[in-house]
Amino acid sequence: MHKVYDMWPDIARRSYNSNFKLVDFKNISQIVFSGMGGSGSLHDVFSAILSKTNIHVNVVKGYHLPNTVDSNTLVVTTSVSGDTVETLTVLDSAKSHNCKIIAFSSGGRMEEYCLKNNIEHRKIPMYLSPRSSFVSFLFSMLNILGEIIPIKEQDICVSLKNLERLGKEISSFNLTNDNPSLNLAKWLTSIPVIYYPWGLQAAAIRFKNSLQENAKMHAMTEDIIESCHNGIVAWEGKSDIKPILIKGNDDYIKTKERWSIVMGYFEEKKIEYREIFSAKGSILTKLVNLIYLFDYTTIYRAVILGIDPTPVTSIDFIKKYSK
Repeated sequence: MHKVYDMWPDIARRSYNSNFKLVDFKNISQIVFSGMGGSGSLHDVFSAILSKTNIHVNVVKGYHLPNTVDSNTLVVTTSVSGDTVETLTVLDSAKSHNCKIIAFSSGGRMEEYCLKNNIEHRKIPMYLSPRSSFVSFLFSMLNILGEIIPIKEQDICVSLKNLERLGKEISSFNLTNDNPSLNLAKWLTSIPVIYYPWGLQAAAIRFKNSLQENAKMHAMTEDIIESCHNGIVAWEGKSDIKPILIKGNDDYIKTKERWSIVMGYFEEKKIEYREIFSAKGSILTKLVNLIYLFDYTTIYRAVILGIDPTPVTSIDFIKKYSK
């Protein structure tokens, strides 16, 4: 798996520069993104990108479209494998509701369904697994949806350059103490609780998911502000859980104050924690960099534990009995 991650910067750039047929849907009142697992993490990123626009966004991770969909709703369905049963169900429902639809997969039943029903579909290459295909799909979709997703091309180019820069630090070609992903993996000796601020939830959820899939270990996420009204109390009991604090370089001033208070609390309780700072730049740059750093952390953690990060036999078991 690490060989694919070493290639992420190159895959990302080639994906964004690929010659796909673009789409431009008119009169869109809302966008609904539908996908599970690695595909769902893509949609979390798009939701974050769109969070400061006037476009109403829903992210569906399940079988059901919101009741508000209509002919002015764009439904974006993504299944890297093309065979995700929940997403295929949403795709069929979107067709029944006469929604505008664009589907993305590497093939599978989703491609077949779209060809049969004359639905816009773009075939994107999968690299080893859905989760390791993240940049292939993300930057291909940014290319294809360029007329719909309001993000500057300059921001995309900067995110690609930052990805290349980070790759030199965290890839398997740099197994030194200067590798931040490897260092975090060595420190992460027990279950983490991953704290995040508004805007960076996508990175926290992706980190949790990748720890579960790659390192086969439990993980939790907490919104830093909300946790101060409930989750913080759990630290009054004894615990081996390790806090990881994901900080944006330009967090809201009240969020910065809250970080300081929580860190002071941890220090008073002698709870060891780690701070991880986002890159500077657009929300795309921040999230892509964090996801790359964290994904590689989970691979290194798997190697440290003597675990093959690639197989997901528990998911295969669920799929075997799901229809």
